[in-house]
Amino acid sequence: MNIAVIGLGLIGGSICKALKANTFHHIMGIDTDRDTVRKALEQGAIDEEITADRLGEANLTIVALYPLAIVDFVRENAGKFRKGSIVMDICGVKGYIVRNCTPILDERGVIFIGTHPMAGTEHSGFDYATADLFKKASFIITPSENTPQIAVDLVSTLGACMNFGQVVIATPEQHDSNIAYTSQLAHVVSNAYVKSPSLFRADGFSAGSFLDLTRVAYLNEEMWSSLFMCNKEALLYEINNIIQSLTEYRDAMVNEDVDLLRELLKVGRERKEKSMEFYGQERR
Repeated sequence: MNIAVIGLGLIGGSICKALKANTFHHIMGIDTDRDTVRKALEQGAIDEEITADRLGEANLTIVALYPLAIVDFVRENAGKFRKGSIVMDICGVKGYIVRNCTPILDERGVIFIGTHPMAGTEHSGFDYATADLFKKASFIITPSENTPQIAVDLVSTLGACMNFGQVVIATPEQHDSNIAYTSQLAHVVSNAYVKSPSLFRADGFSAGSFLDLTRVAYLNEEMWSSLFMCNKEALLYEINNIIQSLTEYRDAMVNEDVDLLRELLKVGRERKEKSMEFYGQERR
């Protein structure tokens, strides 16, 4: 199968490397950065570079760009995809992408499927792409009501070939609601946390909890601001929830209400314990 990958950054590059390591598919790459293309060819991540004019040769096109750029690329090149082929994106929001891309491609007999590889690092770019980035991670697929099952099955199989630990089927709305809590809120909190003036007075006073909480503050602001705005309603709901919870802790301390503070901490601990049982996690 001919697979075109648009955007050879961390995720796009890792997809190329995972497919080359585990399948015999012919991988064609497109990227605006000449140095990235050179590295991808030298490392065997792609078999050849193509231009958008050759998208018609692809049975499957994977668009690995930022959210707004994905929609722009699909709009600008809608007439170049092969009729009956599949176009899938891999970005971290699904509602905005699916709503904007599906109708455009439906008109041309091209199948659009939204996906989200739940993997990554605090780094970005092809230099950090690896063939095993997706090992044991979740691969979320958000088909529409009219998506052919054979297309969903093909994309699921591709996920298995890239060593994802599980494939999750969800609606775009379910995806965005959950991802606002499990991923986007964590990035907001981490990024806000490091803005304390205490950050540069803590040398020698930090341990695992500090590293855990601050890791994702090191983010790509161009990508994440776009993801946040494309999922604004769901993320604002989560931000408002955590502000309310933090206010409760603050007020308990201001009022010297030790009993309330203890109860707030107890409820948080119990919810964490319950979640570990639910997800089968070890205590850490």
